[in-house]
Amino acid sequence: MCGIAGIIHRDGPSDMGSELTTMLQSMKHRGPDSTGYALYSEPDDLVTIRFMLAEPNEYGSFGVDERLERNRAEVESRLAKIGAVLATIHSDTGYAFRATVRYDGDLKPLADYLEDIPGCEVLSLGSSLEIVKDLGDAETVLEQYGLDRIRGTHGIGHVRMATESDVDLASAHPYWAYPFADVAVVHNGQLTNYHQWRRRLERSGHRFQSECDSEIIAVYLAEKLAEGTDLQTAMKGSLDDFDGVFTYLVATSNELGIAKDEMAAKPLVLFESDDLVVMASEEMAISALVGREVDTRDPFEREVLTWQV
Repeated sequence: MCGIAGIIHRDGPSDMGSELTTMLQSMKHRGPDSTGYALYSEPDDLVTIRFMLAEPNEYGSFGVDERLERNRAEVESRLAKIGAVLATIHSDTGYAFRATVRYDGDLKPLADYLEDIPGCEVLSLGSSLEIVKDLGDAETVLEQYGLDRIRGTHGIGHVRMATESDVDLASAHPYWAYPFADVAVVHNGQLTNYHQWRRRLERSGHRFQSECDSEIIAVYLAEKLAEGTDLQTAMKGSLDDFDGVFTYLVATSNELGIAKDEMAAKPLVLFESDDLVVMASEEMAISALVGREVDTRDPFEREVLTWQV
């Protein structure tokens, strides 16, 4: 089932963490198992790394605290060895961490080096993107991570009902387009040619952190962007290349886009004003955000739309 939501402000940063929480919480019935956010702020000269060192259901079990302490020290050591100057590092939960570093190198060796640490999974890397996801509903995740303090220009989010995989962070959305900076996707539906595209992208040198088809969409689009294709053209190409029934949202450091497959069976409604664009799986999520009933529209079959910050 699941539910997706997106917001882009045209007039500067807003309380993005709280706003997405309002929308996602209104769709809790579509996915109570986990909630995730891809939050975008104005880029700066630091690279932000969101990573986890254990699954939530491991935390507190015998020996985990010592392992977390040891592996956090290893993260800091490896950052120094690869030439990343650590600016800040903290954890809101004990198992999920946020670090900022000064780093001018290629992101792939950095991400690979950190993920060689047992239990370490890099959730996002970039100058504007932060992916936060955890088990439970949106209000629970907001309180855990203090998302009401996060301001941003745009963001996408997801509430998940576990149907084909476990209730864990590895299966939670959004997905970062490993190892491309600042590209994330949320998705409702299923790619029926997932394995074909995974093998094709792996032959191109990409690796994947999950078995989720949303991650395939993210890496596919990011690769096109790296080749010089604009986002809208890349998304239109995805409608030709991917089979299945799906609606997805993609965000980069300065754009947000939506795409529906040729059947348009997965729901998405859209509201647009002079200073705000907002979209969600259900109209009630938009009404919850703007505080009133508004006129929305349902994008057509094979429709691709993009907006810039």
